Amino acid sequence: MEKMIDAHIHLDQYQGEAIKEIVENSPFLEALISVSFHLESCKTNLELSKEYDKVKPAFGFHPEQPLPDENEIEKLVGWMKEHKTEMAAVGEVGLPYYLRSEQKVTSYEVGKYFELLEQFIKLAKKWGKPIVLHAVYDDAPIACDLLEKHSIEKAHFHWFKGDSKTIERMIANGYFISVTPDVVYEHEIQQLVNAYPLEQIMIETDGPWPFEGPFRGKMTHPVMMAESVKEIAKIKKIPVTDVFRQVRKNTKTFYCI
Repeated sequence: MEKMIDAHIHLDQYQGEAIKEIVENSPFLEALISVSFHLESCKTNLELSKEYDKVKPAFGFHPEQPLPDENEIEKLVGWMKEHKTEMAAVGEVGLPYYLRSEQKVTSYEVGKYFELLEQFIKLAKKWGKPIVLHAVYDDAPIACDLLEKHSIEKAHFHWFKGDSKTIERMIANGYFISVTPDVVYEHEIQQLVNAYPLEQIMIETDGPWPFEGPFRGKMTHPVMMAESVKEIAKIKKIPVTDVFRQVRKNTKTFYCI
């Protein structure tokens, strides 16, 4: 099997034996970007990166959870500053689309999530780091506004969903996307792959998030990305080997691996 890089996984969310299985028993896996949920998640990912050379940690605060208070934000940012040389990127950060759609956050809180995202964007700019974004559907144009405001060039929209106008904007700005194994069975993601230049596409698992279709009931594992590559090749009408090599090159270049 060709070498692959998992551009977005929550490795710290797996149990110990599963982590060992993924990292130690996957000779095809060149590296993985392990994104963080919060400060404790950041600390765990840092420790995993010290244990395994393949693990490249990203530090941030996932938006689909209750807002941290000012003290928690200060602690997180202070810790990130202390460990900025050890981080591959700022992430996962973004806006709470699903919490908002389920009416679990107030309009005031939405404004605070916006401020927090802008703070992370400023840090990415200041530290010269890529930024990993959770910004889908209506939130994507807002994220684009902030990225453009601060002249961010290295932005990675993971598991992206959005309208054609935003997709065109992201392509023009040179932003990258990554697709999960659901590209095998989700028409929406297949359409996105068809529209997006291969040179700006990466592959991911977002594990341990579970998938349907041929992956139903299986632990999410980077080996599943091989099926993603085959589907991308089918959509793009490009040899599978070329897709393997291009998405790997994209990820190595984007994350300076």
